[in-house]
Amino acid sequence: MTTIGRSGFRLGLAAAVLMFWTAPATAEERVVNFYNWSNYMAPDVLEAFTRETGIKVVYDTFDANETLETRLMAGKSGYDVVVPTAYFLQRQIKAKIFQKLDKSKLPNLTNAWPMVTKNLATYDPGNDYAANYMWGTTGIGYNVAKLKAILGPDARIDSWDLVFKPENLAKFRDCGVHMLDSADDIFPAALNYLGLDPNSTKQADLEKAADVVAKVRPSVRKFHSSEYLSALATGEICFVVGWSGDIMQARARAAESKNGVEIGYAIPKEGAQMFFDNLAIPADARNVREAYELINYLYRPDVAAKNSDFLSYASGNLASQKLVDPKILGDKSIYPDEATLAKLFVITARDPATQRIINRLWTKVKTGR
Repeated sequence: MTTIGRSGFRLGLAAAVLMFWTAPATAEERVVNFYNWSNYMAPDVLEAFTRETGIKVVYDTFDANETLETRLMAGKSGYDVVVPTAYFLQRQIKAKIFQKLDKSKLPNLTNAWPMVTKNLATYDPGNDYAANYMWGTTGIGYNVAKLKAILGPDARIDSWDLVFKPENLAKFRDCGVHMLDSADDIFPAALNYLGLDPNSTKQADLEKAADVVAKVRPSVRKFHSSEYLSALATGEICFVVGWSGDIMQARARAAESKNGVEIGYAIPKEGAQMFFDNLAIPADARNVREAYELINYLYRPDVAAKNSDFLSYASGNLASQKLVDPKILGDKSIYPDEATLAKLFVITARDPATQRIINRLWTKVKTGR
């Protein structure tokens, strides 16, 4: 949430080729230019795609929806497949940024999860322009031992009270607090916590949300949407408001390094944002045939399962669940149960005037001025 969405803001661990400038394919060489979130692809997936198809992947990464949107809005981005979060996708569709998907060229879309496509249709009516890649939630990641030492052995990490009450978040200041650099994740969480509509466009509501966040700002060491993954895994910080999959990746990294750091993740009982990151083809893409081959490949159940296992995000591919590691599939913080799903909310694109208000308030919160 994504994202920022997430960042939600995830460096690519695997890539066929890492390049900043992208180029069209030549007669001798087939190429697809892929722009994805950082930390958002399992090792060897793109290399395997190249081995199977002969299509070279030119792979670049970003860590903010705004970065992607700036490139797309400017035109001639050079990318053939991109991964916008749904609420950005919604307004980008209106701006005619993407081309409609020819689903006859994507036979693996029959593997799509109806629950996810239904939610995605909120942003993309008819699911005409995008296919879900991964989805997740925005919640609380924490160092289990450090929080128990601070709050007591029986403490429950299950409420936004720990984030939005200044006296609570201050308890974790010394061991390190990070928060996503994403107004689209933090303000909706604050609005929901206040009992207001997470999608409110009322300036008074947005100012109330900003005030809640501003009051806890002194306890936040950094607003960033990717650095927290490593910082949490190494024990550099103890608390973060971040994206579910990133926090789960941090947990896996800590376990692999055997550094004694145990990481937990909580979807607060008051509810949390559910975000969708999606595969789309820009309207001016040059290598369209190769773009379809890549998206169709990523929708193969075995490939989707491999990504879900590695990323600890839920896949929009229902058929892949038969192949997902049972530990991942059974983890309710990754694949929430029905009771948890009922508490989740989605946010939609704001009009330009509201977005300017949000951007101004977010800058004020971060700078403290």
